[in-house]
Amino acid sequence: MASRDFDPERMLSVLAAEGVQFVLVGGMAAILHGDVGVTVDLDVVPERAAANLDRLARALRTLGARIRTEGEPEGLAFDCSAPFFGNLSPDSIVNMTTEAGDLDVMFCPSGTQGFRDLRRDAVEIQAAEQLHILVASLADIIRSKEAAGREKDRLALPRLRRLLDRLGDRG
Repeated sequence: MASRDFDPERMLSVLAAEGVQFVLVGGMAAILHGDVGVTVDLDVVPERAAANLDRLARALRTLGARIRTEGEPEGLAFDCSAPFFGNLSPDSIVNMTTEAGDLDVMFCPSGTQGFRDLRRDAVEIQAAEQLHILVASLADIIRSKEAAGREKDRLALPRLRRLLDRLGDRG
């Protein structure tokens, strides 16, 4: 099933409706802090408890998640289950396409120790009407992008640091 138009509100709503405990990271998290960047996917860091991974798998099945891969626009079917996610190493990233766009699940983003680390300074943000989610702090987003060292992250860092400085000046 090929991803349709990017609908982050739908993805986040399904995750929230299933009760998935997660922290939003990456480009969309930065946008929710006020960044002017553009992103075409969601990046989430779920809590790794078995019950939460079960809720995550249910949400992903609801969204029709499939593994995103070059040359397969429909994506590849996979065992979308709590055991599948539970057996992944902490540094794994699962890149998926869904009916609502691309969604990446990671357990330990670069420069972080994962969910508990990110949750400590995360802020609850209203992402849509009746939808409140935990979003990684801007400082943690910057920390992760610095550690990842990808070209697109290096290009975003000066802008994100300026945003952090402006937000800090208001506080």
